[in-house]
Amino acid sequence: RQRRRQRRSIIIIIIMSSDCEAKENGDYWTMNWPWKDGKTVDKGEAAKQVAAASAAKTVPALSEPKHTLDDDTVTVTLPDGTSFKLPYLKSSDGKGAIDIRGMYSKHDLVTYDPGFTSTCSCHSSITLIKGGEGVLLYRGYEIDELATKSDFMEVTHLLLYGELPTPLQKKLHTRQLVRHTMVHEKLIQFFRGFKSDAHPMAIMVGVVGALSSFYHDSLDVENAGHRALSAYRLIAKMPTIAAMAYKTSVGQPIVYPRNDLSYAENFLYMMFAIPAEKYELRPEFVKAIEIFLILHADHEQNASTSTVRIAGSSWANPFACIASGIAALWGPAHGGANEAVLSMLEEIGSKDRIPEYLAKAKDKNSSFRLMGFGHRVYKNYDPRARVMRKVCYDVLDAIGEKDPLLDLAIELEQAAVKDEYFQKRKLFPNVDFYSGIALRAMGIPVSMFTVLFAVARTVGWISQWKEMVEDPKHRIGRPRQLYQGPLQRKFQPLEERTEVLPPEPETKGQHSRRLSVTVKTNAN
Repeated sequence: RQRRRQRRSIIIIIIMSSDCEAKENGDYWTMNWPWKDGKTVDKGEAAKQVAAASAAKTVPALSEPKHTLDDDTVTVTLPDGTSFKLPYLKSSDGKGAIDIRGMYSKHDLVTYDPGFTSTCSCHSSITLIKGGEGVLLYRGYEIDELATKSDFMEVTHLLLYGELPTPLQKKLHTRQLVRHTMVHEKLIQFFRGFKSDAHPMAIMVGVVGALSSFYHDSLDVENAGHRALSAYRLIAKMPTIAAMAYKTSVGQPIVYPRNDLSYAENFLYMMFAIPAEKYELRPEFVKAIEIFLILHADHEQNASTSTVRIAGSSWANPFACIASGIAALWGPAHGGANEAVLSMLEEIGSKDRIPEYLAKAKDKNSSFRLMGFGHRVYKNYDPRARVMRKVCYDVLDAIGEKDPLLDLAIELEQAAVKDEYFQKRKLFPNVDFYSGIALRAMGIPVSMFTVLFAVARTVGWISQWKEMVEDPKHRIGRPRQLYQGPLQRKFQPLEERTEVLPPEPETKGQHSRRLSVTVKTNAN
């Protein structure tokens, strides 16, 4: 067992190394070192050399943000005339930020920003959103270019290590993910404990959190090897756990992963294969899932990513942190948007009712909301939506059927983008507008939409967690509050307190009444 663990750690270190070139030749590795000519050594010796040369090699640590000039400051003036200066920082894309870290300790002052819409909770080099331009970058690469020219294995390497892999790095990186797809047999008993109608996301939260009880050999957050091993385990096992959650929810037997299949192929195989017959993978579906995974891999500091970071700031193990991210993603305001789009299209029903529902969307007194349009960070067309729209067409062409909901979605999109109301407010279709239709066309049930989202986002979560843990300035998350409650009060014994009954239910034609009653009780 110890030798297996050593070999596993060595492989991880090799992946992280770019100091040498290597070619596999039967039972030997041909190593080309910067200080040596080509030399053939056995695998064990080569692994030792690589480990010694690259044990300390990781993604370059983020440098602490600094203001470069003495006048790079912002002056804050309080109502009482007191003023002080705060550092003014700039990001890579030129946006400014006021460094308020010392404001509370030095000036007993906090800022108020519910939802953190104007607050940078961290500094990161992983993902950049240029909302006004409709651009999304992973480590500097545009999302549409990665989705059309790369694959999910390369993107996972890019997010984890900061660079696209070389051929050897990709081979070893993929091998690690393939060999970690299995889950412990006792973990499968967890699935059997859930009811057959349990929601797959409920199963995901419980099972992913339980992984930490099975993999004690990779829970040391301060150990780089443990962090890498946990990252591979989480990314590799997530499709397996997701498919098993689905099989449990529909009462079908669990299907084990196959090492001869790709990441996307394995997910579809485990989702839809049954022991009674052979399952044929459709290349168009595999490509669609591959693109979906890339498009949803990371998205800056959203609700679930921030949850993972703040959970990880306490040095919680990575399995628990990712489970917290899944729980945050489960909320309908976050991961359930594509499901809401389908519900909306089904409610609209036909093209001739589009004007009626657009009018409802503009009416402030109407409860109807146009789902799949607009985004909190994009003030232009969501770049992922363009790619996902093509995926929809490709999938529907492959199955040879026309989905009336897709036709309705196209018509609704065209009507909305031409409408002056939506143009002024820059409410353009986002990725959720098309992803739900594409997933449904492939036979993936609505209950699995958010689960697949979690599968894709796991690499982003673990990359963000890894970056945070490796930051030397890392601190536990501890937001402040603007307290609005009562100040210190005198305690009253139970028998002296005033009884306030809850209001009566309001019925039509009547006003609710609140009755305040002072109750006197005997000492007994």
